[in-house]
Amino acid sequence: MFTVLDDALQVLLVKRPADSDEPFPGRWALPGGFVNVDEDATLLDCALRKLREKTGVVTPYLEQLGSWGGAQRDPRGWSATHCFYALVPAQAMQLRSGANASDVTWFEVGAASRKRLAFDHGELLEAAVARLRGKVEYTSLPAFLLEEPFTLPALQRVYEVVLGRDVDKSAFRKRMLDGGFMEEAGMVTGSLGRPAMSYRLRDRSQAALFPRTFNSTK
Repeated sequence: MFTVLDDALQVLLVKRPADSDEPFPGRWALPGGFVNVDEDATLLDCALRKLREKTGVVTPYLEQLGSWGGAQRDPRGWSATHCFYALVPAQAMQLRSGANASDVTWFEVGAASRKRLAFDHGELLEAAVARLRGKVEYTSLPAFLLEEPFTLPALQRVYEVVLGRDVDKSAFRKRMLDGGFMEEAGMVTGSLGRPAMSYRLRDRSQAALFPRTFNSTK
C-alpha cells in the first residue's frame, strides 16, 4: 500500500508480534493475509477484503504485481504469495493493526527498503516500487494518491514525489489537460492563496495512458 505523506512516497508496514510462535517475531513486514475460501471467490476479492480490514479503504486503485513461490520463503514450508499494490490518499486511511500485527505505520520507501523485512518482503517491495515508478512515467496513476478534488499543482507535486525528480510545469499541464481523464470540479483556493481550478477523475477503475513517457524529449 502506497501513499504520499509529508512530501514523500510511503509504504505501509506492519510489525509482527514479538512474542509470537510464528516466523520473524518483531520484524516489520508488508500487510497481507490468507485466502478465505468461504468469502473470497477470487484473488482480487481476497486482496480487497484484506485491504478493507486493515485500512478501512473500500475502493482504492489496486493492481496485481505478481506471484512468488518456493520452499525457502517461509520456514514453515513451501508457500506461494500473490502480491497486489494499492494507491490510496493518506486522508482516506483508517489504519488497523490486525490480529497478527503489534503495530502498523507508514515508512518512507527508502527507509522501508533498508529494513530487514520478514520473509522475502524486501524483494516484493522492491518490485512494487519499480513497477509503480515505471508506470508513472506514462500513466495517470499518481492521481489515485490524492483526495478529490485536486489542483494541477498538487497533482504535479505528487508526480515529482513518486518519480523522485522535477517535471516541466508547462509540459505537465498540457499532458494532464490533454489526457481526458479529469473533469473540472470548480474553483478552490490554491497553495499560494490564489483561485485555482480543481479536478476529479472521470474513471477511478483504471489509469489513463499517455502516448509518451516523461523521459521523452519529443
